[in-house]
Parts: sequence; structure tokens; C-alpha cells
Amino acid sequence: MEENAAPLPFRQAVDALRAARLRPEVEIDPTKPPKRLAPYAYALEAAVVEEDEDLADGRLVLLHDPAGHDAWQGTFRLVTLLRAELEPEMAADPLLPEVCWSWLTGAMDARGLSYGEASGTVTRAGSHYFGGLADRRPATQIEIRASWTPREGLGGVPDTASYLAAWCDLLCQVAGLPPAPVHGPETGVQSLPGVVSLPQRRGPQHP
Repeated sequence: MEENAAPLPFRQAVDALRAARLRPEVEIDPTKPPKRLAPYAYALEAAVVEEDEDLADGRLVLLHDPAGHDAWQGTFRLVTLLRAELEPEMAADPLLPEVCWSWLTGAMDARGLSYGEASGTVTRAGSHYFGGLADRRPATQIEIRASWTPREGLGGVPDTASYLAAWCDLLCQVAGLPPAPVHGPETGVQSLPGVVSLPQRRGPQHP
């Protein structure tokens, strides 16, 4: 896809993503978007880094179909994948999947963002190491896969910068960082409400 041939609403939505101001703990870069999901797509990958340690990572994809999509109930769709490693005792909480899903919706609610047709999965997987890897501690990873339709504003363009900021709030919360203050036009500075962040400080183990 040639970017200069894309529809104006999509170009404006992408420009807003590129110009968004994010938390300093989040390192973010554009990446190759998936093909065949929509006529137009743009993707970002991010990691929460603290003291040179990756605490969580994720990917956010913006999809656009100018003709609209019945399943989306709109012309834009946001798709995400987030991962973080947890302490085993936290991963044993039976309510963890419900809590993590509430963080996704809560991050958008905290910034006053409307959305529709939200769907996704929360998965936790444990690893135990043997043989030459037996000195490693057991590890448990949480993975959130989700998609939702952002509200379209003037000219049919969603406020993608705000949705990206909410997504980064979620990524930091999964990583175990404290909530960052939100600057609102009427309320001034306030902290993000929601469940306490996961108390973990070990990043995902990569082979």
C-alpha cells in the first residue's frame, strides 16, 4: 500500500499516532502491518522498559476499510496483542483473566473514550524448566489479545492518539508500573482509576 494513496481519514489517523506523546517508560516503533485484514493498515510495536529491563511488550494495529465492515460496525478497527511475565503466585489468582480484561476497557474509560464491538481473549501459560535449564525459576506469562471499534470523530477520523495513550496505560499496568496522571480539560490532573497493577518486575524471557 502506498501511503500517499490511502484515504485522507486513514492518513490523518496515522499522523495522529505518530505525533502522540507517550509515557517515557514506553519504547515504541512502527512495524510491518498484517496483510489481508483490511485494505489499509498501520502497526506499532512497543515495550515497557525500566532500568534496561523489558517488563512487557505489545503490538497495536490500526485497520481501515472505507466501505465499512459489518463485524466492526464502523470503518476503523484497533487490534492488539500484549504480553508480560508474572510472578507464579500472582498468576494463580483465578480472577486474573477478568481483571486483565477490565484493565483494557478501564484504560479507555479513564480517558473518556467510546468504543464498540470489543472482543478478545486473556491467556496465561506457565513454563517449568528441566535439564540444562533447571536453574531457571518457573515462569508464567499473561497474554491479552483484543480488538475494538474506536469512535469516529469529525471527518470520520477517530482520536487515535488518545486510544494509543490508553493502550500504553494498559501496557504499563500489565507491566506492573503505577498509574500515570491524566491531564483532562475539566478535571485537571488525575490518576487513572482501576485495579492495582500486577506486582512483577521480571520481563519476558526470550530464547
